[in-house]
Amino acid sequence: MIYYISLLLFCLAPIIGRKFQYSGSWDPYEKKYGRFSEAERLKMLQTSREMFQFGYDSYMKYAFPEDELNPIDCNGRGPDYYDRSNININDVLGDYVLTLVDSLDTLAIMGNSSEFQNAVNLVIEYLDFDKDNTVQVFEATIRVLGSLLSAHLIIIDRDKPFGDMRPLDYNNELLSLAHDLAARLLPAFDGTATGVPYPRVNLQDGVPTDCTNETCTAGAGTLSLEFGVLSRLLEDPVYESKARRVVKALWKYRSNVTGLFGNVIDIQTGEWKGIMSGLGAGLDSFYEYLLKSYILFGEEEDFKMFNETYESIKFHMKRGRTSCNNGNGNPPIYVNVNMKTGDLLNNWVDSLQAAWSGVQVSAHVLVSLVLNGDIEEAICCHALYYSIWRKYDAIPERYNWHLKAPDVKFYPLRPEFVESTYFLYQATKNPFYFHVGRDIINSLNEHTRTDCGYATVHDVITKELEDRMESFFLSETCKYLYLLFDKDNHVNKEASRYVFTTEGHILPITRKLRQKVWSPSSDITVSPIVDTRTNTTNCESISSSSRYFLPMESEYLEQMELAVGLTDSTDRPNS
Repeated sequence: MIYYISLLLFCLAPIIGRKFQYSGSWDPYEKKYGRFSEAERLKMLQTSREMFQFGYDSYMKYAFPEDELNPIDCNGRGPDYYDRSNININDVLGDYVLTLVDSLDTLAIMGNSSEFQNAVNLVIEYLDFDKDNTVQVFEATIRVLGSLLSAHLIIIDRDKPFGDMRPLDYNNELLSLAHDLAARLLPAFDGTATGVPYPRVNLQDGVPTDCTNETCTAGAGTLSLEFGVLSRLLEDPVYESKARRVVKALWKYRSNVTGLFGNVIDIQTGEWKGIMSGLGAGLDSFYEYLLKSYILFGEEEDFKMFNETYESIKFHMKRGRTSCNNGNGNPPIYVNVNMKTGDLLNNWVDSLQAAWSGVQVSAHVLVSLVLNGDIEEAICCHALYYSIWRKYDAIPERYNWHLKAPDVKFYPLRPEFVESTYFLYQATKNPFYFHVGRDIINSLNEHTRTDCGYATVHDVITKELEDRMESFFLSETCKYLYLLFDKDNHVNKEASRYVFTTEGHILPITRKLRQKVWSPSSDITVSPIVDTRTNTTNCESISSSSRYFLPMESEYLEQMELAVGLTDSTDRPNS
């Protein structure tokens, strides 16, 4: 009994101390962010659901069966057949009802069984991959293949965690469509000396004759979840083996000095054509999938590669003071460096890097890693992007932290900052992140909502809009906002049983997906992933201050605001 009392006092001591220190609520940051009422949470839950429904209904009314919605002109958008070289459009749009496909598991997570069943039937009726369209292998995999597999697994789940989602007479059509698409992507892996695939493939004819030999690391190395799940469902190793060969090839070509990867590689020679190493565009999801492949499949090799890469990233890319909530000096920040030397390469971060906090949370919470300060670092990285969001009501595609201004000013409704907000709330349960989510919702509704959907912000300073609503707004941005405020959602209650793909599609961690039936050792049981949130005796897992008070000390939160030019030294937040 004395042991348990001592343990309780040890865990509560920091809380009691800070409660005494801040009694009287004089701190304006504590006053603003310290509480979030249940009524307001429910209001934001309803608002986030309405945002998705408005965007989805508008797509179905004005754009379906085309790929995307133009929310200003209220019509649909498909591939650019007049300019086949327009990769900004044609890499993503393949004339395969993209937004509907990408939205499937969001409908299920929100419990809308009738519309989910209707959407599945429409996908079965309209989706056809036999098209003379050249698409990017990466985008087709994460948006279309991943969604088809996620929806299929939801349908066949005997426990029906989201309700009865099975359409009448469903006969594995989504799995068959996923198989068809993946087979059309396979030619991208042929004819390369390294095993790293061509970046694009024609859905009818294979690799185009004029296809480039250069591809980005993330585009090539972010296939393992979707290809691995397909292989294990089909009991056919070919898809997973192709994806794993890519990862091994990229691993082989990493710098033998820093352990870092470049952002662009020649698929024939293995030469790095882009030597920038960072956490954003061109690299982001590669790191994410090293970790999540281990979580989903239990392959120790994936964990080893992630762990080594993570240590290299922390050693070479991190700048500023050591701790988020202690010490002097500039706020911690991860920068872009030369992969060969670790030297600073430029002075900007991009919007995709905002997902890194979510990866750090996953590393700590899902895999029970004892990594030095990873939750604290995630909190600090997120606070940087929150300050940028508050400055512009959006995240510019590139933000120059030296000039305190955007280098690239558009914001296409990306989900990465929302995603990290969601994962940090799940890890800390701190009401601070509800406030962040509410700010995001209010900004989106104020600046991006149109008569027919939500539009890309062309310029975060002027708030000029661009007529495009990309599919990830419904598949990720709205989904993560909804899950942030829906504390009773099955995904949140059983968080250790799911992995989110880089497109936000959920995949269950099951015995079937953790075994390779084609392997001689497939009968070996893989150790389950441990969820540290169930470890009630480890009071150092998430610091008590991060869980019960502001996740960042007020002085350091204010310093972050100063660092991005959100406030000057005379400004303080209003309550």
